[in-house]
Amino acid sequence: MDGEPIRAQNLSPVASTRYPKNRRKKGPPRFVHASEEEFAHILDFYHIEWVYEPRSFPLQWDGERVKEMFTPDFYLPGLDLYVELTTMKQSLVTRKNRKLRRLRELYPDINIRLLYKRDYQGLLAKYGYRAITPTALDDIDHVLLSGEEIQKRIRVLATKISEDYAGRDLRLIGILKGVAFFMTDLMRQLDLPVSTDYMFITKYQRNGADTGAVRILKDLDQSIQGCDVLLVEDIVDTGITLRYIMNYLQARKPASLKVCTLLDRRVRRLVDQPLDYVGFEIPDEYVVGYGLDYRELYRNLPFICVLKPEAYKT
Repeated sequence: MDGEPIRAQNLSPVASTRYPKNRRKKGPPRFVHASEEEFAHILDFYHIEWVYEPRSFPLQWDGERVKEMFTPDFYLPGLDLYVELTTMKQSLVTRKNRKLRRLRELYPDINIRLLYKRDYQGLLAKYGYRAITPTALDDIDHVLLSGEEIQKRIRVLATKISEDYAGRDLRLIGILKGVAFFMTDLMRQLDLPVSTDYMFITKYQRNGADTGAVRILKDLDQSIQGCDVLLVEDIVDTGITLRYIMNYLQARKPASLKVCTLLDRRVRRLVDQPLDYVGFEIPDEYVVGYGLDYRELYRNLPFICVLKPEAYKT
């Protein structure tokens, strides 16, 4: 993201805590140090929103004139966190720590961290990226959807579903295993009473292709007759398996039956099964993370990413 420093003038500590509107300019930011550019690339890889030097904090005054200011290198809106990068040079560290202590005294509500290069991964781990091992990084081509993007979209879906089913008792049915993350987060955002049930199926494939033949390993625990049912899926590809499940559930005579899927890989569609709520339409790529796996790996990644072909064609 682009940005340039906003130099606050003649601000009291109280007034300067208000977040200023960013002034934007075309073109990439002019990083002062190579470490800043490297950190920006890491944030971009994980789709973490950032602003470079978005504001300055007055630290010392000479009467009404600002005598000393501090401008953090980055602001991460999704984490509400300011980040100041530093090197191992002790004189720089000492000076920056002094400024940070002063900043925290004047602006106690501001969340800011001083980071060495070695702390990058530690910061990511603290904010939910613990599952990213060196091996996983080697296998990832790129992040398709960040955790923040996923959660924002889930809130939109939940709002729409809550409006559509207002005043009704809704039954969510999830198809294990990949849907576990999505269905849990979706339920948390729904503003209406819901009950849940799960099915576990296995699909018969021929030469790697979906044949549409399905074996139910775990059926529903409860009757859905007369219920408003929302089938929740992690991803819809050809639509063949989904059509089978929908016909199977429809035979149980629910009052209504609709589909909500986090991902729609429409480019692979063979059966035109209507989808009522869709999170994202994605390209024809091998995606993992956020419940999706390859040979039971990568499910616990907090984002959805594309695997490199060599990671699964072995």
